[in-house]
Amino acid sequence: MIIGMKQTSLASLEHAGKKRRTRREKFLGEMAKVVPWERGRKP
Repeated sequence: MIIGMKQTSLASLEHAGKKRRTRREKFLGEMAKVVPWERGRKP
C-alpha cells in the first residue's frame, strides 16, 4: 500500500515546466518589436 503519493494533473505538469519570464527577457522582447535590429551587421 502506497501512502502519501499525490497524482498530478496534466495542467500542473505543464505549469511546472514553464519558467517565469524575467524583467530582462520582457524588456528585450519589447525592444525587438520596436528597434529594427540587423543581426550580423557591423558598423
